[in-house]
Amino acid sequence: MEPNLDPSKDDLPLRANTNHMLVRHYVLDLAVHFQRKVISGNIVLFFESRKDGHKLCNPAGREPCVQTVSCFPVTTTYSPPSDVSNAGACGSGRKDTDKNCNHGNMETTSRIFSSKKDCRDTAEPGNEDFVLVLDCCDLSVLKVEEVDATVVPGIWELDGQCTEDGLSQERSNRQQRHALHKLETLPARSWREQHDLFLQCSRVPGCGELPFEMDSWSLQIRKPGIKRARYFPHLVRIWYETKPDGASVRWTKDQSTRPCVYTMGSPINNRALFPCQEPPVAMSTWQANIQAPEECLVLLSGENTAEPVQIKEGVSSWFYYVTMPMPASTFTIAVGHWIEAKLEDSFTSQEDSLLTSSAEETCSSSQLPCSHMDYPCRFQKPAAQVQAVIPHRVFAPHCLKEKSQEILLPLLPHCLTAAHSVLGTHPFPRLDVLLVPAGFSSLGMASPHIMFLSQSVLAGKKHLCGARLCHEIAHAWFGLAIGAQDWTEEWISEGFATFFEDVFWSNAQKLPQKEATEQYELKALLRWRRLREELQNSEEELQVLRPNREQTGEVSPSGASLVKHGLNPSKIFMQVHYLKGYFLLRFLSSKIGEEHYLKFFRLFVQKTHGQLILSQDFLHMLLEKFPEIKRQGLTLDMIYEDWLDSPGIPKPLLEESNAWLENQLVQEVKREVAKWIQFNQRNRKGTKRKRRAEEQVIFKEVLPDQLVLLLEFLLEEESLSVGTLRWLEGRYCLCEQDAEVRHRWCELIVKHKHTAAYKDVEQFLKKDQAMGVYLYGELMVHEDARQQGLAKSCFRSVHEEMDPTSKKVVEEMIL
Repeated sequence: MEPNLDPSKDDLPLRANTNHMLVRHYVLDLAVHFQRKVISGNIVLFFESRKDGHKLCNPAGREPCVQTVSCFPVTTTYSPPSDVSNAGACGSGRKDTDKNCNHGNMETTSRIFSSKKDCRDTAEPGNEDFVLVLDCCDLSVLKVEEVDATVVPGIWELDGQCTEDGLSQERSNRQQRHALHKLETLPARSWREQHDLFLQCSRVPGCGELPFEMDSWSLQIRKPGIKRARYFPHLVRIWYETKPDGASVRWTKDQSTRPCVYTMGSPINNRALFPCQEPPVAMSTWQANIQAPEECLVLLSGENTAEPVQIKEGVSSWFYYVTMPMPASTFTIAVGHWIEAKLEDSFTSQEDSLLTSSAEETCSSSQLPCSHMDYPCRFQKPAAQVQAVIPHRVFAPHCLKEKSQEILLPLLPHCLTAAHSVLGTHPFPRLDVLLVPAGFSSLGMASPHIMFLSQSVLAGKKHLCGARLCHEIAHAWFGLAIGAQDWTEEWISEGFATFFEDVFWSNAQKLPQKEATEQYELKALLRWRRLREELQNSEEELQVLRPNREQTGEVSPSGASLVKHGLNPSKIFMQVHYLKGYFLLRFLSSKIGEEHYLKFFRLFVQKTHGQLILSQDFLHMLLEKFPEIKRQGLTLDMIYEDWLDSPGIPKPLLEESNAWLENQLVQEVKREVAKWIQFNQRNRKGTKRKRRAEEQVIFKEVLPDQLVLLLEFLLEEESLSVGTLRWLEGRYCLCEQDAEVRHRWCELIVKHKHTAAYKDVEQFLKKDQAMGVYLYGELMVHEDARQQGLAKSCFRSVHEEMDPTSKKVVEEMIL
């Protein structure tokens, strides 16, 4: 980490001082206002102090690395000297009169880095007050207040203590901290009692406002006279309101033109939805009470299936909770007018068999004890271990309900069962799937208990939908149940999910091993071509899977850090972490053998779920499990050098890529391409030969991925006639294929200026916005007036519903 990095340009700051105080639980009480496009209310944060800044072991058993070059200061304000015993504690009646403190939304810009002597978020005694720093952006904070938990009777019953009148403030505060610690560390079996007390504490009136300040990236709270984190209030309520243009949530309309709002997977995560601690180490649980118009549905990353409760005319309340600690970035919400898609026979005998199909196998296997912090873990529940299909629902706008019932809903049980057969216990007890608005910027996004899918997965046959479902389902294990300790190591989530996407999907289709292997290799070739093109057209710095290299996982003394390139707009559209990560896992599989490799992953999941990991944790465990790899000459340093710490194509991948061209499915595609090239040549020589060519050539049926490769090969041809393009579209019904196929078809249309098919490009740019950004560039780069006019016309018609990041990129292309 270097002091001169500027997060406003490229790197994302994580400013929360988690080495001093750590959030253990959030209680959100919020209301959704569609007319104003804001979410308002309050959030209550339950903290534990971290031994005055001394490091605590993270869930994976490692102490986080700490770097001492910098920490995050706040604007200095005067506070009168005070001892701990009379530092304006709850009930003391002391009134803060500091005129420089902000109780509104004054946004100031402070330096991100400074020398250590300027830091005020220190836990060491000194002249400066301790400052609690939370990640926060694009929020209007109205008030921050301390909450006194001692008025909740059940708190004192946890360890048999009771309140006494006449206690000194110091002793009273110490008892409250002790009581909150007892509450936060109740054993997993007492989670219901714990959550009930969390709710009771969150409803206690505030007992004194806390002065606070804001800058572009953080909310900074202090209590005059408090010098150490351990004496700072451990129960804090923040009243706030989001902003209509806040980057964490997206206010838009669904495909049926009804208003909706949802968390969109922003690079800044949830800090524009609620003040929080963003660093992954701040793993917490939460409860959320969401008020919304009674005609709306509220979906949220919660373990329970919430039901609406009418609280007043026209307004309903929805309550969700989670008991598994996770980073705040995984919190997800969606509010809109969606309806549930159901099958006529919502629970078939086939699904019933799927629920218990793996029971005998799973029960006979030994279950390792969990290594994570204590919570009600599904991996230790016999019923969960044998549950191949978890309860699931699908929601969509009214206009997509039938398509969801036809394509998406029947695939879910098969994909869930396939995942269970490979990795075992599903980490989460249920799953909601939501078809999000057309402006969603990717094909899918996984969160705890909820998955967003683009409408693009519904087009064509079931191949793209099934594959994408498998990818997002894989994130339940890799990215959610097992998270990256350092966010720059995205490959731990995306590379793993891409690898298991293929494994799950072949299992869901029940493919024979030979056929599955052929499809794996075909997919590998397609990804290789994509990776090679991306690496040729991107900055080298963005091609590295471990950009911090040996400093990966390091943080400042306060716990703050930077996500390198986290705000780089180019990075959002790159797939290098998906693809290079996937190829690394394939490479390791080739050294071990697929059967042993997949068994290892089942063991890896059992040992590391509920924890944060670095690349080294996975690789160390793999090399220890398979020492023969070391004997083959493969070392950890070689993996770092070839795959994780260097840009460009890894050397082992260059050697393997040529073999995929000999794959049977690829050879079939090459033969079909040769036919099309010959057809194109004859097609140009006159009407009689054209008819003869059409009569003589017989084109074979191909798989969806084969069709993608076929079109990519044809894109390499310098010229294709209009007649060939028309025959190509008619032979494969390209307009009815999935989005991956139609994207290549649109590229062909643009390259060869097939004006009669421009309507297909227009349709794609409007309906498949998650994949359309590249096409805008293709339309503009050829400097053809009609194509540029098409790009501008499409953009004008959809720009209001586009994802903000995509919109900005396209604007730069066409304006």
